[in-house]
Amino acid sequence: MSRHPTVKWAQRTDRVYITIDLPDAQDVKLKLEPEGKFFFSATSGPDKIPYEVDIDLYDKVDVNESKASVGLRNIHYLVKKAENKWWSRLLKQAGKPPVFLKVDWDKWIDEDEEGKDDKPPADMDFGDLDFSVSANVTS
Repeated sequence: MSRHPTVKWAQRTDRVYITIDLPDAQDVKLKLEPEGKFFFSATSGPDKIPYEVDIDLYDKVDVNESKASVGLRNIHYLVKKAENKWWSRLLKQAGKPPVFLKVDWDKWIDEDEEGKDDKPPADMDFGDLDFSVSANVTS
């Protein structure tokens, strides 16, 4: 059975930042679908322990404009929203979110503060990896 890594998120009007904390991730697979289905799997550690995240995002997304970056300690996603509007939560399902899902307070900006310093966080270098095709990334 797969474990769940810690998943942190923050948003802007037009995008959602998702960070998966998983050091030394290997065999990374990621998939994002236009209706908001988000899937991630990888292994980590010498025992190749499997990790997985399978969630339905609050609303539709633009797969072609979304990007991902696999780092040594975590995996960063910049998910472009299909409509420029604030989401009331990350997940489609209402209620208490899963324990592995947390707000990324380092990237969070309140809706009324957006635009004052609206540059991407320094650790969000996405290079050329995108979701326009399902990615199978091996580290």
